[in-house]
Amino acid sequence: MKVILYMAISANGMIAKSNDDTSWISQEEWKSYSEAVRKAGNLIVGRRTYHILTKQPEFSEFKDVRLVIVSKNNNLKLLSSNHFIANSPKEALNIMKGAKEVVVAGGGILNNSFLVENLIDEIYLDIEPIILGEGIPIFKGKDFERKLKFLGMKKISDDELQLHYKVQK
Repeated sequence: MKVILYMAISANGMIAKSNDDTSWISQEEWKSYSEAVRKAGNLIVGRRTYHILTKQPEFSEFKDVRLVIVSKNNNLKLLSSNHFIANSPKEALNIMKGAKEVVVAGGGILNNSFLVENLIDEIYLDIEPIILGEGIPIFKGKDFERKLKFLGMKKISDDELQLHYKVQK
């Protein structure tokens, strides 16, 4: 199974403002992200990201996507029968057993946990043309270091770039 971290980030590495606001992320980026998630058919997110994501009108595009929320809270209200709760990144991947691809998409603590446990194969970073003074960093938690191999870059729009890396293991 290929595990792909896919994130929209500000030019200075934030995935949201401090109040979880992601309104600065463009429609072009959403289209790129949505396409990747629907292609994989599998998505793993953290609890806060789940609550943010499910409030977006575009979330209906994921009705056929198997989704796992990594959370210590087993009493979350799930919006679909193909949504599941896992207590750890490894448990989330266990639920996704048999999948060819899985997209991991935040938040910063979840992203960090997957990298600390060396569970990410590739990373897509969609860089938005904005700098945030404060916010939630793409990786938040334990210190780690991972070397990356550059696989490619493409323009999503006139002002947005997507970087693609392989995580060296």
